[in-house]
Amino acid sequence: MTHPARRYRRFAALAGLASAALLASGCSGGLLSGGDSSSGSGPIKLGMVAPMSGSSAAIGPYMRNGAQLAIDEINDKGGVNGRQLALKVEDGACDPKTATAAANKLVTDDIAVSVGGYCSGATLPTLPLFNKADVPMLIPAANSNDLVDQHLPNVFLINGTGTQQADTAVAWMKKVGAKRVSLMDDNTSYSKNIADLTAQLLSQGTPALAGRQSVTPGESDYSANVNAVVSQHPDFVYWTGYYQEGGLIIRQLRQAGYTGDIMVADGSVDQKLIDIAGGSNADGVFATMTQTPQTIPGAEKWISDYKAKFGSEPGPYSTQAYDAVRVAAEAIKNAGSTNGAKVEKALEGIDGFQLFSGPLKFTPDHTLSEGGFQILVVDGGKFTLKDAMTQ
Repeated sequence: MTHPARRYRRFAALAGLASAALLASGCSGGLLSGGDSSSGSGPIKLGMVAPMSGSSAAIGPYMRNGAQLAIDEINDKGGVNGRQLALKVEDGACDPKTATAAANKLVTDDIAVSVGGYCSGATLPTLPLFNKADVPMLIPAANSNDLVDQHLPNVFLINGTGTQQADTAVAWMKKVGAKRVSLMDDNTSYSKNIADLTAQLLSQGTPALAGRQSVTPGESDYSANVNAVVSQHPDFVYWTGYYQEGGLIIRQLRQAGYTGDIMVADGSVDQKLIDIAGGSNADGVFATMTQTPQTIPGAEKWISDYKAKFGSEPGPYSTQAYDAVRVAAEAIKNAGSTNGAKVEKALEGIDGFQLFSGPLKFTPDHTLSEGGFQILVVDGGKFTLKDAMTQ
């Protein structure tokens, strides 16, 4: 396992080499006018469906800004194959219908690669649309196994999978000595997938599965679900949904007298979870999460560049969106084309391209060879790194 600090130093060095390579293949002029992504002129358009409204709207700007930072850096070095990159963002609102409409807009706008996707349930219906249009998808956040179980040739995950997250969760439960675990999900593809996979692992021994509860997203009171969980007598509760409901559940678990450990999955890692739960209730809550900028040793300059450009701190999935753009640029450069099939083949051939999570090589299922999940903990009102264990 590579130490994160050494990994980031290699990232910085390799990023420089990648930028030099892009410069060598790029042009020195400004943004070209005219043409489209499939032609040899004009900007290469990258599309992003991200939640800019709805209950997960806090995440969308992080993803958009991370992607834009990468695009600006690449364009400053001359672009890709003599062309500049441009980002087109559409609101998916973590809603299947809204995301489908957003994907259709991006296809109509002739994007070359999709670098979006946050909520798995909203990302799933966009897969056949992008596949039919021959648009490769580099998904930076959504990570349900349902996304790759269809084995579509255009779908690649930049985030760790539900399997990798469940493995990390159960390893941590064992490490802290949990005996009885209750699982809570929101019945979405992402949340249920992690809960199902975790339940399978718990069925193999200690800790034992105390029970499960599924909630309805968007409600303001989960006391019935919370009381059902408390009656299962767990010493560890794992919530696999998003932060809006997660904050309420944490608060109501504590109000119901539950004193055991609580852990949330990566969809809940946001400051709003702590705000909704209340600082004292959230204190000590664990999370399974791929790297955030603040948990990456040596990422200070990247964070500084982000803050200087956007006037705010980077948040969850900003680095993954940044990397999705860099991988898209690398694949287009290697393919020498924006043709979807050629870019997909180039993506499959990438071996060792440095991401924040480590060197990239896709598995035959187009997932990361290493998920890069860490354990975070709420300490002093913020998510901080607890353990760098990865699965």
